[in-house]
Amino acid sequence: MQPYLNTMRLHRNLCFAVIDGLTLIFNEGKYADKVIQQLLKRDKRWGSRDRGFVAETTYEMVRWKRLYAEIAEVKEPFDRDNLWRMFAVWATLKGIKLPDWKYFEGTPLRKIKGRYDELSKVRRLKESIPDWMDEIGRKELGDAVWSKEIAALNEQADVILRVNTLKTTKEKLQTELFDLDIETEFIDGHPSALKLRERANVFATENFKNGHFEVQDANSQLVAEFLNVQPGMRVVDTCAGAGGKTLHLASLMENKGQIIAMDIYGNKLNELKRRAKRNGAHNIENRVIESTKPIKKLYDKADRVLIDAPCSGLGVLRRNPDAKWKLQPEFIDKIKETQQDILQQYSRMVKVGGQLVYATCSVLPSENQNQVKTFLASEAGANFELLKDKKLLSHKSGFDGFYMALLERKA
Repeated sequence: MQPYLNTMRLHRNLCFAVIDGLTLIFNEGKYADKVIQQLLKRDKRWGSRDRGFVAETTYEMVRWKRLYAEIAEVKEPFDRDNLWRMFAVWATLKGIKLPDWKYFEGTPLRKIKGRYDELSKVRRLKESIPDWMDEIGRKELGDAVWSKEIAALNEQADVILRVNTLKTTKEKLQTELFDLDIETEFIDGHPSALKLRERANVFATENFKNGHFEVQDANSQLVAEFLNVQPGMRVVDTCAGAGGKTLHLASLMENKGQIIAMDIYGNKLNELKRRAKRNGAHNIENRVIESTKPIKKLYDKADRVLIDAPCSGLGVLRRNPDAKWKLQPEFIDKIKETQQDILQQYSRMVKVGGQLVYATCSVLPSENQNQVKTFLASEAGANFELLKDKKLLSHKSGFDGFYMALLERKA
């Protein structure tokens, strides 16, 4: 974020794309990733550097929205002139020379740098977050830890691949990607992970089309491993979504046994079906949760149950910076009730001697260890025991913030 001299030249059509995108994200509440996907299709002549500029600049402006708006002295809803002012702040702090376009006339370069230094003394402005989020983070993690954590959550996330061991090995994939000029490195303690040295469009590779890997954060990859699955087991992934962790479970189980992937959203399970086909994962059965019936049918029947619970998503802000502006404190209160309900209901699927993992991509104790504590003190949790848990903070690991707890059902 610190200013440095940058020789980058700004191109009008790319800057227009960014401003158009920000209008949709800030003023119409559209999701940043969807808007960027659309923007990137705008001009067939754009090369990978052009597309990279549009995507990364849009994400940066979303990430630093509050800080840039304060420096530019503009308020929401932002009209186009406001957005150009914020864009000028972004470019100035990056050390990019502003071209002599009418949008940049009278940009106060020295004032921008001065205000940046001054506002950076206040955490909620420096880290560009709503007041309530700063308050909740401070209250739950303490000042020192929260300061480090929110700074880490504002950094751009690395691209991490999870090797699909049903189809290839980590070493083989690394070599094949190297031949495509995509350099990767292993990550200690993450057996299936490859980290990209530089960002690249891995989705365009034959390896991706042939299901040799998925893109998945390194800490997210630890969740399926935490569940101790073995080939031949019956495993239920209760909040499977589009199935990132389900597919990992299938490879850990070597396609043997049964995985029941459940979700309240059928369209997400359809996406999982497509991905499973590409991955060559054959032991997954999808079930939409439309009532309590499919859950009750599985009471006392599962060797392993994964509850990758819906949560605030505060641990993955690096990936979804617009969540900082979409999230509301009321949502967090509501989601905590949902988390406890899910634990109470879905834990009943675990058979005696079976195990359960409760996981979230949040860094807040109230969504994590406190939920497990509440569950263990309740009637439903009376015959469960906490074997171990893991709190993964972004500033310590360098990856997304996660929590996971492994529980076992006793007789």
